[in-house]
Amino acid sequence: MRLLLQRARRGSVAVGGETVAAIGPGLVVLAGFGPRDTGALPGEPRWAGMIDKLLDLRVFPDDAGKMNVGLREWTVPQDMRGAGGTGVIPGGIAAIPGASLGELLLVPQFTLHADCRKGRRPSFSSAAPPAVAARLFDQLTADIDARLPGRVRCGIFAADMDVSLVNWGPVTIWLSDDDLFPERRPPHGGG
Repeated sequence: MRLLLQRARRGSVAVGGETVAAIGPGLVVLAGFGPRDTGALPGEPRWAGMIDKLLDLRVFPDDAGKMNVGLREWTVPQDMRGAGGTGVIPGGIAAIPGASLGELLLVPQFTLHADCRKGRRPSFSSAAPPAVAARLFDQLTADIDARLPGRVRCGIFAADMDVSLVNWGPVTIWLSDDDLFPERRPPHGGG
């Protein structure tokens, strides 16, 4: 599993020109699954470990302005609530009503497993099969929502999405279970 997280002032997903999900301040997270990510993944310790790392990574400012607070407990400053006080994200969709805690926009992204080692055209054979990835994405969304009730929005699996965000900082961080859980790496030369 690979997650690319971006701290954002706001984020949204549109499909066919219509906004289907939007958040105010929080994280926009692209999620991709690889060939070793099977239906058994949600029962493995690395699943919960990746979710906890995502939610507790200290990328939000504390009262002193230092990146010292995770999304799970970060309170959105008053001047940032409701997309700058308007209560509406550009595109016409309302921010999560009354949000005072940071939000999360989760977007399925198989291209996180692109292999660009040969030629100029990326190969996506390292991405999980679509049926497996769809189930994993749905489970990831449900498991994160259980930890952040009402604070999660998501893109649409396999849709042609327009993802918009205002990256705050900018802060962009790559999380890979291969890096965080090296014991699961295949032996040298393996898939």
